[in-house]
Amino acid sequence: MTLIDVLILLLIAGICGSIGQSIVGYSHGGCLVSIVVGFIGAFVGKWIANKMDLPEFFVINIGGTVFPVVWSIIGAVVFTGVISLLFKNRNN
Repeated sequence: MTLIDVLILLLIAGICGSIGQSIVGYSHGGCLVSIVVGFIGAFVGKWIANKMDLPEFFVINIGGTVFPVVWSIIGAVVFTGVISLLFKNRNN
């Protein structure tokens, strides 16, 4: 995996994380937080998909790394929703 592959992966994770945060309506941070939420969302979403035996829809292959875009957004929504419930007073 090259540096360009890593940067593209970070960009896609940031976009997925920011979409997830926008759907919930809770954002506590900037670009780096969106990237982290995107990656956590990918893990959470893929775990949910595996537990429910659901297929992966829109998957992007970057440098041999598979990134599930749809499940990343769904996982980011779930993760951000839980965080917003825990830290409701810090809502921006």
